[in-house]
Amino acid sequence: MLVGLVKKNGIMMVDFAVEAQRHGKTPVEAIHEACLVRFRPIMMTTMAALVGTLPIALGLGAGAESRRPLGLAVVGGLVVSQLLTLYITPVYYVYIEGLRLRLARRRASREQHQIPSTAEATS
Repeated sequence: MLVGLVKKNGIMMVDFAVEAQRHGKTPVEAIHEACLVRFRPIMMTTMAALVGTLPIALGLGAGAESRRPLGLAVVGGLVVSQLLTLYITPVYYVYIEGLRLRLARRRASREQHQIPSTAEATS
């Protein structure tokens, strides 16, 4: 459940950023806009899961002692995954996108130097 939640939130954030980049924004502007747009849905999803597992984590009800460790693991995982989604994903996106752009520029400059001009090829 936790992996699916984090994956879905991260993919949606990156998808919004890629779409913003297609409209001419820089990677930093794009991921910033994606974070602003996706913040509320990410928080709502995580809080709904957190509130749903809170009774298990608090150990309420008959026989709750045996389920409490599971509840604590889920609540702790939700908190950590929230931090990873909101802070690490944007940083990683900017880093990877910068690396992709540098490689594309390097590849383009290499192709320009390797292709002989048509005047040189005919002589």
